[in-house]
Amino acid sequence: MQVVNWLPRTELPFAAPSRPELLEMPEPLVVAPLLPVSVAAPVAEAPAEPVIKPSERVKIEVPRPSLASTRSGAKVEEEAAPAVAKAPVVPPPRFALQLLRAGRCLLLVELPTGEPFQTRDPAYMLLKDMLRAAGLPDSPQIVGEPVRWPLLVRGTMDQGPEAARDFVQGFLSARIEDAPCVCLWLIGLPAVRFAGEANAESFNRELQVEGLGSVWALPGLELLMEEPQRKADVWQAMRRLMARWKESNE
Repeated sequence: MQVVNWLPRTELPFAAPSRPELLEMPEPLVVAPLLPVSVAAPVAEAPAEPVIKPSERVKIEVPRPSLASTRSGAKVEEEAAPAVAKAPVVPPPRFALQLLRAGRCLLLVELPTGEPFQTRDPAYMLLKDMLRAAGLPDSPQIVGEPVRWPLLVRGTMDQGPEAARDFVQGFLSARIEDAPCVCLWLIGLPAVRFAGEANAESFNRELQVEGLGSVWALPGLELLMEEPQRKADVWQAMRRLMARWKESNE
């Protein structure tokens, strides 16, 4: 019958006493009415900004790079910067040349050993044979000391190829002014390169060099001894030029 509590109208005999909390009537539940949407709760006002007095200044912290970051940044910039290519250092050429005179011809000869010729040197004996074949005196006269390059062992003076060429040509030009010649023999690659401004491809050819006149480029004496087959080319070139100094001797 869904009866929760039952209270008798009269006191029942021999019944247990009633509990007072059951006799209290519960207060009715009051439900608060819902407010309409237009009636909203008041919005909380934003807190007022603090007032800065003129005497007070706002301290602004400026971040400073650390020493480590500065060094690392500088290193990155150095690595990023393109490296400047340095010009290659050209070592000075090394050679020794001896100037000789035979009749109206001058001979600038490479010294195979770097030392002046001796009477019994094989290279000097070959040179005497070439002079006899050309119809010139076979006992040439030595003109001055050997031209050795580089001039200085130490120092800051330019001793590169260009300086060597200017020095050799200036030396020959002065000797030719003292005693003119009809043909200048350049014997050996250093003589051909630094006096005639040519290379090995010009061997056995006649060249015209400003300030020096007509020059004849020849292989070195050591090369002629090592490769005897080159002597035939030297003889053929000599026959073409022989008339020039023979006429001068007559």
